[in-house]
Amino acid sequence: MIKLERCNVMNFENAIRGARNPLNSWERMDSSIVDGKFVFGPNDLDLAKRLCKAGSDHRKFIRQIFITVDITAPLYWWKEYDTYKVGTVANSTSTMHKIHSKSFEMSDFSTDHMNEETIEFMEKNIEFLENLRVKYNDTKDKTLWYSIIQLLPESYNQMRTCTFSYENAVAMYYSRKNHKLDEWHTFCDWVTELPYFKELFIQE
Repeated sequence: MIKLERCNVMNFENAIRGARNPLNSWERMDSSIVDGKFVFGPNDLDLAKRLCKAGSDHRKFIRQIFITVDITAPLYWWKEYDTYKVGTVANSTSTMHKIHSKSFEMSDFSTDHMNEETIEFMEKNIEFLENLRVKYNDTKDKTLWYSIIQLLPESYNQMRTCTFSYENAVAMYYSRKNHKLDEWHTFCDWVTELPYFKELFIQE
């Protein structure tokens, strides 16, 4: 399970202006802001496509186009996402400080690919975690808190507010679009719907 919510894409205008710096071709800029959204003009879009097609050394401008999004995903997915640390920032909900503050429920975990037998086991695990949580809140016994942290399944869902560039998004898309995890397929499908992503990076 993965959810991508509250997405914003920023800085297209400044990025394409910077792309024109090497040839001082600012007079050819023809993009605009329409109803608060950046819209490429034909000249700028043609330049952007050519630079992206020429490779990472030439498409430096996309490193200045930023995405911010709230992602809720299981810990096992976050471990893979964290391989893309360069140029990314994330603020997460805290298991260290808040894991004991609410009841454990099935919806806190990604169980969408579990069979019936595994679901039954998961229900017992959640019940056990909840008993530990209640006891910890009553006693503040740190061994109980550690037990929760160390027993917590990798299917536990964590929300992070992430910021990364189009360069990061391109790298993740091409590295993970055929991955075994369905969460990566959902992520990569979402990436292709970002403004101008298909036009710039999935060229026929």
